[in-house]
Amino acid sequence: MAKPSATSRPVPATPPSAPSKELQVFPNPTPKRDYAIQFQIPEFTCHCPLTGQPDFAHLTIDMVADKLCVELKSLKMYMWSYRNEGAFHEKVTNDIVDDIVRATDPRFIRLTAKWYVRGGIYTNVVAEHRQKGWKPQPRIEMPAHERASGML
Repeated sequence: MAKPSATSRPVPATPPSAPSKELQVFPNPTPKRDYAIQFQIPEFTCHCPLTGQPDFAHLTIDMVADKLCVELKSLKMYMWSYRNEGAFHEKVTNDIVDDIVRATDPRFIRLTAKWYVRGGIYTNVVAEHRQKGWKPQPRIEMPAHERASGML
């Protein structure tokens, strides 16, 4: 067996993951209850379709699943797939919502995209989808108490 040269290395038996537009799903373990799922993606990257310059954003996805949930590794690979794509902030934000809706048909989803400064301008884009007929439960306000630390 030949030794790898200093300029090459053997391919691992299990190569690292690659970007993918395929979102994997799994059954919601508690479909009878409305509960919030939040994903924080602080290092989202794509690039400007006009200049080719990189664009960076912090994405927050808030959703209430119905029958299906998004599998995290596939969400990571999905987000990675935008790294070399040119996309306007408004389009990519709405495309992500549309793709998650197609994959999971959630009761509710909101994507807040906070784009880092470009030319002295910050851009925030918020896109939402509500399943037809879904109404959220009323918010319950709990009484506020002083924080207990056990120290006098």
